[in-house]
Amino acid sequence: MAIAFSDPGLVVDVTRVVGMGVLTFVVALSATPILTHLLYKYRFGKTIRNTGNTPIYSRMHAKKSGTPVGGGIIVWTSVFGLAILFGVLVTFFDTPLTRALNFISRHQTTLPLAALVASALVGFVDDYMNVRKMGPTGGLRMWHRILLYTAVAVVGAWWFFFRLDWSIIHVPGVGDFEIGWWYIPLFILVIVATAFSVNEADGLDGLAGGILLFCYGAYTALAFALGRVELAMFCAAVAGGLLAFLWFNIYPARFFMGDSGAMSLGVTLGIIAMLTNSALILPIIAFPLVVESASVIVQTISKKIFGRKIFFSTPIHHHFEAVGWPETKVTMRFWIVAAVSAGLGLVIGLLGRGEPLL
Repeated sequence: MAIAFSDPGLVVDVTRVVGMGVLTFVVALSATPILTHLLYKYRFGKTIRNTGNTPIYSRMHAKKSGTPVGGGIIVWTSVFGLAILFGVLVTFFDTPLTRALNFISRHQTTLPLAALVASALVGFVDDYMNVRKMGPTGGLRMWHRILLYTAVAVVGAWWFFFRLDWSIIHVPGVGDFEIGWWYIPLFILVIVATAFSVNEADGLDGLAGGILLFCYGAYTALAFALGRVELAMFCAAVAGGLLAFLWFNIYPARFFMGDSGAMSLGVTLGIIAMLTNSALILPIIAFPLVVESASVIVQTISKKIFGRKIFFSTPIHHHFEAVGWPETKVTMRFWIVAAVSAGLGLVIGLLGRGEPLL
């Protein structure tokens, strides 16, 4: 028996969100062959360096040397391009259709859209330095990246705290709590940790893209449930771009995401978590990313203090490769965990918005 929607507005909003995801997928998929051609033409290939510090990784991934980086460009350019296109159209042709397609909103999407583009451009500089072997290590060091993530996070924290007067944190199932200026370091921590984790996960064909797809899918649903339709459209557009990216990034990858994608999508995911006041469920929704970064931190501490490794190689997806798992098995199992954790986080986020459970 067919289900009838009694609220026409709900039908329109669902159509806007889902339609924007599908439209972005089609646009990104159509444009990807052009990007791929340019990346190969200008030899924008990744260099697998064998410095002796990562012998397991270098040995397992030597065959990937020369595969282009920067594939993440297709995600953020598609989202940004459609946002600008429909924003301009609604300005000059104010019709129900152009209003429905427009998802630029000062209060919902301006900040994440700006963060997406700004951090993508910074990430592209790192990709370019890596390809052209610029600098002592051919690209930015990890602490350089963390400093850049922090700089972006500081700007966002200032905007939220001083311009938007945000200083409340939501605890699912409990309620809202005023934390005052502690909101600033919390904001910075969320953005830096998320960006760092996505960067670490971008190590196998399809791995980071698949995990992010489930994360942005969960936040599409959460934003929609909160009544923030434009933000839901933005998340759906990113998810659509990621689907197109994965079409070419699954094993064997035609290109890698690169920092242009990893940095921008990580920073933006953290900002969306803050915009929806759901920072405390982000570690659940993005649980595989937490595991990835935690493995690097634990390994580093163990080597510094005890002089021994806990894992064969980190991030932990390389450890599973080292023990004999095929790359595709590692990726698919991480996708499964990502689907479960994103679903669980979404349920907690939705239920936690109702009456206090405690």
